[in-house]
Amino acid sequence: MESRLTEREEMVRWQIEARGVKNPRVLQAMRSVPRHLFVPEPYAREAYQDYPLPIGNDQTISQPYIVAVMTELLSPENGDLILEIGTGSGYQAAILVACGASVISIERIPAVADLAKRNLTRAGIRNVLVLCQDGTLGYAEKAPYNGILITAATPALPEPLLEELADGGRLVAPVGDRDIQELTRVTRNKDEYHTERFGAVRFVPLIGMYGWKKEW
Repeated sequence: MESRLTEREEMVRWQIEARGVKNPRVLQAMRSVPRHLFVPEPYAREAYQDYPLPIGNDQTISQPYIVAVMTELLSPENGDLILEIGTGSGYQAAILVACGASVISIERIPAVADLAKRNLTRAGIRNVLVLCQDGTLGYAEKAPYNGILITAATPALPEPLLEELADGGRLVAPVGDRDIQELTRVTRNKDEYHTERFGAVRFVPLIGMYGWKKEW
């Protein structure tokens, strides 16, 4: 199996480190996970380029820099339990596992959930449970979570997800309207939530009871 390690090292050096991502755990994860195994074959040659790519069903794999930034904001550590909303290709979940976390990832589109499972298996990534359901409802069976990552644009932070965040836990999500969102991090301190914002991003919509009600 082609490793393409040199491409990953260059991706990290020029797209990620050069733009301010510093967390060594995140940088090593981005170097180690074979991103090309999470990209459809027609786009595999472009896997390490600085832009998102289609994965089918009107979904995308985010550009490497955005994956790194969101992971750094979440700051996963060894033994953390992370809830991911929007599995996509499975790449973000693989990065979280490479940072030492266990991941429960929820994807609403059956074909995309199946794709993620195949990709994760092909890449040899364990410690990811992929579920197919409405992610905006959360997954109370395994709560609370040390971190929650929403990989689609939400008009507001879903209440069930805030409730499932552990004390001291962090939730990272793109929040806003259909055209542009703000990358947002919420940190829970008992029953209080501290909100920080980190600039404009653009994601596909989060569809569900506590997200958008239909596709754009």
